[in-house]
Amino acid sequence: MSTTVALSPDVAELASQLQRRGIADVLDATDLTRALYSSDASLYRVVPQAVAQPRSVEEVAAVLDAARAIGMPVTTRGAGTSCAGNAVGAGLILDTSRHLNSIREIDREAGTAQVEPGVVQATLQTAAAMHGLRFGPDPSTHNRCTIGGMIGNNACGPRALSYGKTSDNVIALQVITGSGQQITLDQSSGHDHHPSLASLKSIVQGNLGTIRTEFGRFGRQVSGYSLEHLLPENRFDVARFLAGSEGTLAVITGATLRLVADPLCKIMIALGYPTMADAADAAPMIVDLHPTACEGLDRRIVDVVRRTRGDAAVPTLPRGDGWIFVELVGDDPGELRVRADELLARAGASDGFVVTDFAEATALWKIREDGAGLAGISLARPAYPGWEDAAVPVEHLGSYLRDFDTLLDDHGLDGLPYGHFGDGCVHTRIDFPLTEEGGASTYKAFVEEAAQLVAGYGGSLSGEHGDGRARSALLPAMYSPAALEVFGQVKAAFDPDNMLNPGVLVDPRPVHADVRAVRLVGRVDDFTQAVHRCSGVGKCLADTTGGLGVMCPSYQATREEKDSTRGRARVLQEMINGEVVQRGWRSPEVHQALDLCLSCKGCARDCPTGIDMAAYKSQVLDHTYRGKIRPRSHYALGWLPRWGRFITRARVLSRLVNISTATPGLRRLVRWSAGVDQHRSLPQFAPVAARRRVAVPESTGSPVIVWVDSFSDCFSGNAVDGAVSVLAAAGYAPQILQKPACCGLTWISTGQLDGARRQLRAALDILHPIVAGGTPVVGLEPSCLAVWRSDASELLPDDPRVAEVAAGVHTLAELLGRTSDWTPPDLTGLELVVQPHCHHASVLGWQADATLLAATGAKVTTLGGCCGLAGNFGVEKGHYEVSVKVAEHDLLPAVAAHPDALVLADGFSCRTQLAQLADRKASTLAELLASH
Repeated sequence: MSTTVALSPDVAELASQLQRRGIADVLDATDLTRALYSSDASLYRVVPQAVAQPRSVEEVAAVLDAARAIGMPVTTRGAGTSCAGNAVGAGLILDTSRHLNSIREIDREAGTAQVEPGVVQATLQTAAAMHGLRFGPDPSTHNRCTIGGMIGNNACGPRALSYGKTSDNVIALQVITGSGQQITLDQSSGHDHHPSLASLKSIVQGNLGTIRTEFGRFGRQVSGYSLEHLLPENRFDVARFLAGSEGTLAVITGATLRLVADPLCKIMIALGYPTMADAADAAPMIVDLHPTACEGLDRRIVDVVRRTRGDAAVPTLPRGDGWIFVELVGDDPGELRVRADELLARAGASDGFVVTDFAEATALWKIREDGAGLAGISLARPAYPGWEDAAVPVEHLGSYLRDFDTLLDDHGLDGLPYGHFGDGCVHTRIDFPLTEEGGASTYKAFVEEAAQLVAGYGGSLSGEHGDGRARSALLPAMYSPAALEVFGQVKAAFDPDNMLNPGVLVDPRPVHADVRAVRLVGRVDDFTQAVHRCSGVGKCLADTTGGLGVMCPSYQATREEKDSTRGRARVLQEMINGEVVQRGWRSPEVHQALDLCLSCKGCARDCPTGIDMAAYKSQVLDHTYRGKIRPRSHYALGWLPRWGRFITRARVLSRLVNISTATPGLRRLVRWSAGVDQHRSLPQFAPVAARRRVAVPESTGSPVIVWVDSFSDCFSGNAVDGAVSVLAAAGYAPQILQKPACCGLTWISTGQLDGARRQLRAALDILHPIVAGGTPVVGLEPSCLAVWRSDASELLPDDPRVAEVAAGVHTLAELLGRTSDWTPPDLTGLELVVQPHCHHASVLGWQADATLLAATGAKVTTLGGCCGLAGNFGVEKGHYEVSVKVAEHDLLPAVAAHPDALVLADGFSCRTQLAQLADRKASTLAELLASH
């Protein structure tokens, strides 16, 4: 922790207590970190006093002991993906994800795994798969949620229908109670020598009737403490009981988990119904056929995917407005198909079929997986968690959904249901008017009535996320006073001073207290609404590059929350709030969080809520430096197209510049003047601009304009030559656009938005008459093309020409793909490693290029992630190390693993990064096609 931070008296005393125990460098009380941890994935905001990231179990014990000594409450946190407010607290946040993330052992014979609490579920899954095993529960956040968090909330996921809740898969736990007792909980350990366990046993013996009648009534009864596991007939299983206690009784320091065999085969069935309630009516019959998963989905979620990612992102679905996706597993494919056919015959669906294509099945499960984020932006108004995961016995699900719709109508609200229909568990995002006067009261009134509705069906307020701040105060609707009294006694036995996660389950905070959005009443503008779209589900923490994801390259490089999309959104939210981050656009915390943002736009596609951090960073820089002296790089790199045109006007000038950037001493001065990192080599300017150099062959074909961007025009390379050659061979009459038509990209990335608008308007004056006349325009640099399909409409929202130009400017692959009499060359035997530019993948879409390359017959390895240079980012002083780490994540290992492959990269940044870090020359698609 920085010594320059002014510590509050409580935090200073905590630091002193830790120092006495020999513990240093685990505590962070900076305003930046407090802002980052002010929210989880719920609608609550509670700013902590400090965050601790202990490196060992011994340090966990010391931190808890120190906090207990000064009376500071502690909230344990894993990935922070809690939707109920279980992972926020006003005292100390104990983050186990950073260091306590080791898999200690996997025992194949016993079918067990011993893990630390910060292990990510997907990491455990990968390790278990090497032994033919898996951990059963798999929530939608499986690629970033931690095992400790799953135990804390008793997480389930879609396949809990077959594998059970997390509590069903816990064998033993190592914990530290609120009173400081370190206990190993398993079936072989005794109970009487631990005061907490002895008290717990006495409490259970005195309340057997209440526990037997009110607890463990159906599979998804997650609300409250799971006291049924403590009954004598269940062998007083304290480890399973602690699953779902939400960090209110003990801190988990280790767990032994049950692993199960992973069946060899699986099959997916998609079923369509007129409504979601109709789909729910079919769930009991489907469950009777023993599926592994039975998931419900609403048309509105699918419509959002189509709207934001294009029709190609959604495979064919059965007819209907509500769907159920079913998974069957087994070891015999023939037997699976028989079961699938039986299910189709009995499901009573309007339409349905087996999804035989693996890629389509993956895409459909991904839509369901992103449900929480997609649901938040699927309605006319922003939608929130809060009434997030109620569950009823599956036989009542259809009736419950109909009554729930009526309840929404009665309150003037709209909600979007989806979830684990086979378990009777329904997730819903609801458009509570939280940013309007009285919105919090509306929220409170609704959830109180919803709690009564669920209880009337014998259901549970929570079916997998826990109660947290969202539902703890509603527990009287579900449990008797006697049961609630038992909760209090249990809390006192483990945590007599109410130190662990206070305000949750016992003596709860009101459901409408601490709601973040309430602070925005009367203060909502476009920027505020945009940054608050982040729901906190943390998909940006996951490593998705193996599936061609891009988001979030900086987090994958540093593993620090401030460098994630979510972390940046939280800091921007706190900037708007003004309590912790107090200096507005110029706040140091804001610039620290945004500094390592590569502006890759990966989040614009990969974040289910559509966060566009590149756009927000541009706006922050624009506001920060408006009317002020800017960093040197903004003038050098931000005005690069202007400098490039000037330098390439004459051979002698470009030659002089190239000599200066290659001469020791001079090049150091040039780098310093331009704000460029001294580790970087500067690319060579072309002797003559490509617009003037490249000859155009005569042709009688259809005209097409080659829009030469500043990078292709002013730097060395043959992309323009290749494009002209390929287009001519395809039967077109290519013409090079001679007038400079700059898209303003470098002005956008450096936050000079007035300059960007001027560049765009000038470009529109040149490009619009061409596309309006029906002549297609082909661009070569993906990042420049992407401006027309993203930033331009945001910067010039009232100019109708933008949409026409965006529709009329194409990538080379897009134009060739619709050219009926063109066929790609036969590249059979050629191996390609392809790095899509991050803007190409995230904004333009890679499908046209993927289809073209597949048709060539080449062996293609396509990479996810970002190259790490990302325009001006990797060139700027202070960014070199992270730029290299980003490249080391995907790009550099791939080219090293394929030394004989031709590397394909349309992005100038990607080619530059490859040349400088791997000494590999990459070709553009145009060059590849022209040379074959």
